[in-house]
Amino acid sequence: MFDAVFSPAYGLLHALSDLTGPAVATVLFTLAVRLLLLPLSVRAARAQRIRLRLAPEVERLRRRWRRDPQRLHTEVSSLYAREGTSMFAGFLPMLAQAPFFAVTYRLFTSAVIAGHPNLLLAQGMLGVPLGEHLSAVLAVAGPFSAPAMVFLGLFVLLAIVAWAASHTASQRIEPAAPMRRLQTLLPYGTLLVAAFLPLAAGVYLLVSSAWTTAERALLYPRTT
Repeated sequence: MFDAVFSPAYGLLHALSDLTGPAVATVLFTLAVRLLLLPLSVRAARAQRIRLRLAPEVERLRRRWRRDPQRLHTEVSSLYAREGTSMFAGFLPMLAQAPFFAVTYRLFTSAVIAGHPNLLLAQGMLGVPLGEHLSAVLAVAGPFSAPAMVFLGLFVLLAIVAWAASHTASQRIEPAAPMRRLQTLLPYGTLLVAAFLPLAAGVYLLVSSAWTTAERALLYPRTT
C-alpha cells in the first residue's frame, strides 16, 4: 500500500546513485528532505522567539492560576494564539521529518521494493553495503576489520555533531523549560539509534542531525 511513496523515492535514489555514487546520493536525498522542511523550522524558530518574549506573562499566569491547571492551560493557549503560534509549534519539524526517515529506512532494509529486488542494498560506501548493520559486521568481520572502522568513523562524526547540538541547545533552551537537562542530552541518543540502523540510515541521521544543529545555531535566539 505504500509503494506509491516508496517507488518514486527508490527511483530517485537509484538514479542519483548512478550519477554520484550511493553515499553522495544518500546525502543529497537528506539535504533535499531538510530543505523541504525548512519553512517549518523557520516557523518553529519564530515560535521560540515569541515564547521567550511572552515568558514573563506566562509566569504571571502560572502564579495566578496555579490552583486551576485547566484554566491555566486555557489562558496560556489563548496568549500564544493571539501571537499566532502555539505551545507545540516547535515539534512540527520533528514530526514532519519522521515519515521521510521511515521511507529512507525502508529503502535500505527491504529486499523488495514494489515487487522488484532492491538493488540499493548491493551498493556500498567504502566497501560496506549500505544495507549492512553494525551487529552483522562485528559478527562476521570482527571489531577491528575495515567495515567496522567505517561504522566507527560514522559514530565519531555522530558524537561530534551530538556534542555541538548539545552545546547549542544549552544556549537556546529557556532556563525554566521542563526537563532542560534532558533536552541537552537527547542529541547523544543518535549514537544509540545508529547502532541499530543500516549504514545508509546512519548517514541520513548524521546529515540530518548536522542540519538541525546548524538551524538551531542560526535561527534560534540565545537564552544564556
